[in-house]
This record gives sequence, C-alpha cells and structure tokens, in this order.
Amino acid sequence: MYAQEGRACETMRGARRLPLQPLGPLRNAHLQSALGSLPALALVARHRAGPLRGAAQPLLLDCGEDVRLQALYSAPSGKARGVAVLLHGWEGSAESSCVLSLGAALYAAGYAVLRLNLRDHGGSQHLNRDIFHCGRLAELIGALRAVARRFPDCALYLAGFSIGGNFLLRAAAAPDGLPASARAVSAISPVLDPAATLRALEHGAPMYRRAFVRRWSRSLRAKQRAWPQSHDFSQLLRLKDLRTMTAALVRTHTPFGDLEAYLRDYDITGARLAQLAVPCSVLLAEDDPLVPAADLARLPVSERLHIWRSRFGGHCGFVGDWSLHSAANRFVLERFEAL
Repeated sequence: MYAQEGRACETMRGARRLPLQPLGPLRNAHLQSALGSLPALALVARHRAGPLRGAAQPLLLDCGEDVRLQALYSAPSGKARGVAVLLHGWEGSAESSCVLSLGAALYAAGYAVLRLNLRDHGGSQHLNRDIFHCGRLAELIGALRAVARRFPDCALYLAGFSIGGNFLLRAAAAPDGLPASARAVSAISPVLDPAATLRALEHGAPMYRRAFVRRWSRSLRAKQRAWPQSHDFSQLLRLKDLRTMTAALVRTHTPFGDLEAYLRDYDITGARLAQLAVPCSVLLAEDDPLVPAADLARLPVSERLHIWRSRFGGHCGFVGDWSLHSAANRFVLERFEAL
C-alpha cells in the first residue's frame, strides 16, 4: 500500500522515492501493467468515475491547421480549483481506466476535468484525414491553447500517461509550447527513449506486442473506413510486426526519413527537458516493462524537473492493495495542490 502518504525519501540523482509497497501478487510488474485493460477492473474504474462521466460534456477543439481534437469536459458543482487536462497513452482514450481513475480523484477534489483524445483515439478517426503519429506535437499544443481560450480565468494543470506524458513534457520544453495559464505537468510512466521502449516491446513479454499490434490494427481499419479514398492499409495490416509496421508508416505518412529519425523526434532524454516552462514531475516504476527506469539517469538536471521512482508499479499501475486505487492519483493530486 501507499505508506506515509504525501512524503517520500530521497534517492539517487536527486530523484525521490514513492513509498509504494503492493500486497502479494500486486508486486508483479506484468499484473500492474495489465490492470487497466482487464474488463472487470475497467468496470470498477467506470463505476467510480460515475460522477465525472455523468457531468461530461463533449468538446471539439480547434487546434489550428484545420486539425480538430475531441475532449470530454466535466465541471464541478462549485467553483473549480482549476482545469485538469488529462492525456491517455498510445491506443488508449479519454475512457481509459487510468484516465478515469485519475479524473475521478481530481473531480472529487474540486477540479474541472478535461479528458483529451489524441488524433485517431477514442473513435475520432473521422475528424482528421491524416493519421496519428508521435511527431504531432504542434496539434497537442494547439489543443492546450484552445482549452486556455475556452477557460480564460482558470489555471491549467496537465497530467498524462505513457505517450501522453511524453507529449506534455515535450510541450513544456518547447518555446511557447504551453499557454500562460498552465501551472504544472505530471507525467506517469512517460516514454523517455522511444527506441528503448520499442526494444522492450520486441524483446519483452509477447502479450505487450500482441496487444499493441491488435489495438493499432483496429485503429487503422477504422481510419480506412472513415477515409476510404485516402487510405488503404490492407498490405500493412498483414505485417503483424510492430517495428516493420511503424517503419512502413513512417516512410509513407510522416515527414521523417526513416524510423530512427522518427524515434529521435520524440526522445526526451539528453538536453530536451533542460528548459521547462512550468514545474514538471515524472513518476516511473523501476519494474516498468516498457520504459527502462535506467533512462531516468539520462534526463537533465533542472530546477523544474522533479523525478520520482517507485520500486513497484509496472507501467501506469501503481496499485497498492485490492481496493485497486492507484497511488499515481494521490501523486498527481499532491503535485497539483503543492502549487
């Protein structure tokens, strides 16, 4: 369980330790990583997020360059403490269990919550002709600016999971990447070095490769149905290999010359995060099967970059006991409230 809530001990390279000690089988990294996708636990997350989902109103955000992204906005009954913008992982959505769980916690604490779908996620393949890829940082920045314009009197607090965390950290490091009303970024299990994550997917447990290929293939089929005159992925879908599929799409649907250039574009190790516009907190488990925790040592030293490590937690899990509440929710709430 999450012992000593609200406190942490110092660990190597200025990182702090999240004192999470899961019970029994919950110490298994693969179980932690799979919790959000288990149907029974997804039902639990949806049930707990009942007030959040019941208050949700759909929004369509103009991100510039004729790009539109969809979101779900839930306003609390009283005056909001701010607007929490939540971003899912790759092939997740605004209805992902981790997003619902965090959103429910923030909503109960008095925040308005905006759950954003990246391009082609959450059934939004019909909104934009071109396909999603991780180099589309400009439209995420455009979406955040659209949110700031819609809620000009509210501070924005940003949190993302996996690739969503990566997007938000890149936005915080980009010149004029965040609107002036943004106050903080919290990234849960963010992808640090995409090449390392791709290798982890290739050489790790087969269930991750199969899950990503299955979800991505389903998304590409939906894209093809929405834009039959623009896309034909029939040959690509026969590949069934993550690296080969990614390399093929990079060549044909992105401005990057090859897979290596594409992966470098959203790599946030090295000096990428040296200049951050707002305080940014990163939480990563040392047993994460998809994001090597050793890569934390490759992040820059910065007064605005705060790194937290957990011995357990898997990828976006951080569940301590069978109540199935994630310590990541408390982590994000504490980071926001500290400001």
